[in-house]
Amino acid sequence: MNTIITISREYGAGGTSIGKRVAKELGIELYDRDIIRSTVMKTGLDAGVIEHEEEEISFGDELLRLITPAAYVDRREAIREIEREVILGFARKGPCVLLGRCADIILESAGIDCLKVFLYGDVLHRAARVGEIIGSTDPTVIQKQMKRTDTARRAYYQRFTGRRWGDCANYNLMLDTGILGYDTSAKLICEAARSLEK
Repeated sequence: MNTIITISREYGAGGTSIGKRVAKELGIELYDRDIIRSTVMKTGLDAGVIEHEEEEISFGDELLRLITPAAYVDRREAIREIEREVILGFARKGPCVLLGRCADIILESAGIDCLKVFLYGDVLHRAARVGEIIGSTDPTVIQKQMKRTDTARRAYYQRFTGRRWGDCANYNLMLDTGILGYDTSAKLICEAARSLEK
């Protein structure tokens, strides 16, 4: 197996679970939180700071950047550049599964071929999973967390790639994990990856 697989996903669509299944089936590495840990090691920043910088891209922050671009020091840009190098380092080691963090566009920009996957699902299926993740059965709490996380991911992707998160033009394979389930989704990704080897 020589294929690198990138997985972008809506919150609650099972990206981590499916990524683990794919990596295990294909006998390749999976990188998710490892990316953050490696970034922390290189920057000396706390993991919480890295995660906060990735998830919180606000309108006010963007406005400030536009008004005072020369004076405004954007910590996210520095973190993003280090993270980019970490992702490329993982990809250059060999076949792997990379979850999120615009890995698809980072590899594309570096001329590294990969299978680009986007996972999505209907609100009910994703809400059930998010409820498990956050330990809540309150529909309002679950909906707010889903919206907040997806909004942050969308903004992050847009800012650092200039493209629309979830747009089919950016991916090779888009799967509705609510309908297909995690096992079938993982099998389809593995099948697509193997077909690229032929």
